[in-house]
Amino acid sequence: MRYIGMLAVVLVSGLAVAQSVPRPAPAALPILEKASDVPAPDKLKRSTQALTGMRDVLRDVLGKLEEARRAKDVVKLNCVNEKLTQIKGLLRISEQSDVALQEAVARQETSSSEHEYTKVMIAQQKVTQLRGEAEECIGQLAFRTDENLSVEVEEPKDLPGGDPTRPRPIEEVTIRPPPASPIE
Repeated sequence: MRYIGMLAVVLVSGLAVAQSVPRPAPAALPILEKASDVPAPDKLKRSTQALTGMRDVLRDVLGKLEEARRAKDVVKLNCVNEKLTQIKGLLRISEQSDVALQEAVARQETSSSEHEYTKVMIAQQKVTQLRGEAEECIGQLAFRTDENLSVEVEEPKDLPGGDPTRPRPIEEVTIRPPPASPIE
C-alpha cells in the first residue's frame, strides 16, 4: 500500500509540473492494452523489457544532467534534475512492482499480477514522457546544431566604420577657451 501512495505522489507531482511544460502529441505514447488481455508469461517479459528501457532512459537523462552541468546552466540543470528525480522514483516503484508481479504470477493471483503489470506499464509511459521533457530542458527538441556549423555575417556598406566597442581616443584641446569672467 505504501508503494501505491509513492506512485500516486510521483504521478501527481509529475502532472502538476507537466502542466507548465508542453506535452508530446497524444499519438507519441502508445495506448496501454488491458492487463487482463496479456498472458502471464508475456506480462513478465514485457515488464522486464520496460524496466530495461526505463534504465536506458535514466542513463540518457543522467547524460543530459552532465551536459547541463558542463554548460554551467543552472536553469537547465534544475529542469533536468527535476525530471531525473521523477524518473528515479518511477523506476524504483517499477522495480518493486516487477518483483511483486513475479510473485503474483508464481502464486497465480490474476488480479495482483494485473495490478502490478499495469503499474509498470504506466510508469514506462511516464518515464518516456519525462525523457522528452528532459530533452526540452536542454533544448534538443527545439533545435539541433552541427558542430561544424559556421555562420557568415554580411555587414551593410552604409554603416559607419570602426568598432563601436572601441571608440576613437578623445583629441586633446589645444586652444584654451576665453575666461567666463573678466577676473582671472
